[in-house]
Amino acid sequence: MDLAMVTSYRVPRTRTELSLTPGERVVGGGTWLFSEPQPDVNGLVDLQGLGWPVWEELPDGGVRIGATATIAQLLAAPWPDAPWPEASAQRLAAQCADALLMSFKVQRAATVGGNLALALPAGAMIALTAALGGEVVVWRAGGERRQPVEAFVVGPGATTLATGEVIRAIELPGSSLRARTAFRRLALSEHGRSGIVVVGRRDAGSSDVTITITGATGRPVVLRLPADATPADVRALTRRIEVWYEDPHGAADWKAAVSTAFAEEILAELAEERR
Repeated sequence: MDLAMVTSYRVPRTRTELSLTPGERVVGGGTWLFSEPQPDVNGLVDLQGLGWPVWEELPDGGVRIGATATIAQLLAAPWPDAPWPEASAQRLAAQCADALLMSFKVQRAATVGGNLALALPAGAMIALTAALGGEVVVWRAGGERRQPVEAFVVGPGATTLATGEVIRAIELPGSSLRARTAFRRLALSEHGRSGIVVVGRRDAGSSDVTITITGATGRPVVLRLPADATPADVRALTRRIEVWYEDPHGAADWKAAVSTAFAEEILAELAEERR
């Protein structure tokens, strides 16, 4: 879609050039920005010119994913080998992307940072990075700040980003990249966008299980379960959730019931390897 009010376009090459004037908006892939009218936007600032690397290895064996990395680039990245190829972090990345119905064209343009900044309940990269214990690196005036993905997204379309702040990267810890994962999704129609996405993770060398719920909730909800957790513990935790999200993809009570059942299944699945 044409953005009729846009009169300027610039490509910053340094951090200091990221300072925005009134009406300017940063753009990564632009898949959402160009999908509907933006009457309050009069200028675009293209982050791609900053040349952020797609994938950088960290000392702990984790990775830093550049905010301007596209979904397709992330899926093609050199994920580390895992003991469970069929239940690995790399496999989980593809499952999250597929669950929320991004075409290959969108995957080649949409960015990881943009997906988080939009903060949609259906955010594929929100599901992935929250489930893997990701941390958002945010550039701000005079420095940077860090925040877990699960806390960065605070509601549908809402994040903790302040005016002038820009997502620089998302960092994933090494323990999560080598974790065993479990994945469940459900949509109201056979080929519809998932109304519920539930992901489980058990890090190598640990018996604890982490379960993340997205799509069904207005923001990511993370349940942390000890080694001796039972289905009753799962039900007790999901009963405390207050952010079940009702939309055309499902009623809130339905999402709560199915998410709870999925979480119980995931706990049992990941517990099999602990015995």
